[in-house]
Amino acid sequence: MSTTLVIQSPRLDSRELQELANLAGASSIQQPSPDVARLADADPASRDAISACCQTLGYDFAFVDSSLKLADFGLLVSDMDSTLITIECIDEIADMQGIKPQVAAITERSMRGELDFSASLRERVALLAGLPESALEKVYQERLQLSPGAEQLLARCKENGIRFMLVSGGFTFFTERLKQQLGLDYAYANQLEVVDGKLTGRVVGDIVDAAAKQRLLIEKRTELGLRPQQVIAMGDGANDLLMLGEAGVGVAYRAKPVVQAKADVAINIVGLDGVARLFA
Repeated sequence: MSTTLVIQSPRLDSRELQELANLAGASSIQQPSPDVARLADADPASRDAISACCQTLGYDFAFVDSSLKLADFGLLVSDMDSTLITIECIDEIADMQGIKPQVAAITERSMRGELDFSASLRERVALLAGLPESALEKVYQERLQLSPGAEQLLARCKENGIRFMLVSGGFTFFTERLKQQLGLDYAYANQLEVVDGKLTGRVVGDIVDAAAKQRLLIEKRTELGLRPQQVIAMGDGANDLLMLGEAGVGVAYRAKPVVQAKADVAINIVGLDGVARLFA
C-alpha cells in the first residue's frame, strides 16, 4: 500500500514542506491548494519525527492510503458539541442558571475520560432543574455556532453521496434543529425531560454514551451495507473513542489528549473541511 502524507495549514511554506518530505522519504510534493500539500510515497515509520516537526511548524498532518478517495466512503459519523459546533451546549444552558463554572468543570473532566460519562451527565442535568425550556432556544439562537469548515465538509459529503450522522451525548433539542437546518441524514442524542415548560433535571430513556455511539455507528453501517473501511468518525472527547475505533478513519478534531493519542488522524489547525481534504 502506498501512503501519502497530507499536510494542512492556513499557510504552507515550500521550504518547510521540503523538510517534511525529506523526513518522510517522500518521492514528490503536490500542492493542489495553498492550504494543503500531498507528499507521495511517505514512510509511516517517520510518524514521530513528522509529528514533532509539524507541532513546531503549526501544521496538521495525516498518513493516508494513497488510493483512497472521498467518494469511497459512505457514512460520516460526527459528535456534536465541540466538534460539529464550537460550544458545549450543557455548559451554555448552565450559564442561564448562573452555574456554568461548576458544570463546565464536570464536562471537562468527563471529556478527558476522568469521569463516567453517564453518571456525570445525570449529575450535570440535575443541576438544570427548574430552568425554563425557552433557555434552550436562547442557547441555540444566540450561542451555537458551527465549527470552521463544517458547511464545506457537509457540502463535500453531499457531493460524494456520503450520509452524515450526528451522534451526540448532548440533547435532541439541538441535534434535531441542526438536522433540519443543515439537512443531515440522521441525528441521535439524549432527551431532556420537560414538565410544564421547565426542565425537571432528568433525562428521558437511556443515555447516549460511548457504547451507544459505537452501537449506533455499527447499526447504521450495517443498514447501509457498508464495510468498516467506508466509515469516517470524528469527535473530541473520551466519549467518542469507541466510535472512532469502529470507523475506517477516526478523526480527533481539536480533541482532548487521550483522543488525539488514539485516533488515526488529529486535526488541530485547520477546520472540519480538512477532513474532506485528506482524500484525493
